[in-house]
Amino acid sequence: MSDKPKNTAKPKSTGTAERQRLSVFKTYKLYVGGKFPRSESGRVYEVTDSKGKWLANAPLSSRKDARDAVVAARKAFGGWSGATAYNRGQVLYRVAEMLEGRRDQFVREVADSEGLSRSKAAAVVDAAIDRWVWYAGWTDKIAQVVGGGNPVAGPYFNLSTPEPTGVVTVLAPQESSFLGLVSVIAPVIATGNTVIVIASEKSPLPALSLGEVLATSDVPGGVVNVLSGKTAEIAAPLAAHQDVNAIDLAGADDVLAKELEVAAADNLKRVVRPQAVDYFAAPGIERLTAFLETKTVWHPTGALGASGSSY
Repeated sequence: MSDKPKNTAKPKSTGTAERQRLSVFKTYKLYVGGKFPRSESGRVYEVTDSKGKWLANAPLSSRKDARDAVVAARKAFGGWSGATAYNRGQVLYRVAEMLEGRRDQFVREVADSEGLSRSKAAAVVDAAIDRWVWYAGWTDKIAQVVGGGNPVAGPYFNLSTPEPTGVVTVLAPQESSFLGLVSVIAPVIATGNTVIVIASEKSPLPALSLGEVLATSDVPGGVVNVLSGKTAEIAAPLAAHQDVNAIDLAGADDVLAKELEVAAADNLKRVVRPQAVDYFAAPGIERLTAFLETKTVWHPTGALGASGSSY
């Protein structure tokens, strides 16, 4: 037996195993013109869950951010409104596909934002995905429902067709941060409009994450622009903006809604007033038709007499 002493010393630790890993916190950004800028002001505000626990810092949008969003929405309007209705339906369906793939993320964000159990948050997310599919199916059908030939007393063809209004500002519902959000965005873009959406002030994270989905879902940049921050602060310049054609006040209280209606009257914007809505209920076509204009075309057919038609 050898008399050589055994080396009982433990190998030196590199510290890798003992070192606690730090989580990588997500940086939430605005979604404007197909890009993800931070607020022009550089400001952020804390977003907390229903128990006051910190979740993230969200961009605090400025008036400049709002004006930039209008420019992006107007630039995108021509291409989006000029696309075929069938193509718009394909794009909206693609959004639903991408949301399905990131379902777990949105379930977590909705649960944290709205103080829901995971099972209830999952039901909200599933309903939101189904809502995208529902509106995707309407893109090439709404014209047949609200348009068509009109019977007139005279030698004319008289045809009415719906056309998009233009750039629409949407104040997202405050309490329904995801299902309500989808329910007010999807019908606006399904009919060929472009939109600037102001996310729920206290629960903006699902809306900001939706921007990431839209960016990878074939939705052209500028069709949907997502801002976060103080609703009243962002909505005021948008309601008065001369290049905004309509505004949906779903997320405004009575006082703010009245102020924004007055500002919107300056260039005769279409206004959808806030109302109590059960977003789980089956949607109708009211939000599809709210931001459509009707174009009527008259075409002479010639004189019609008892002996027949002459052209």
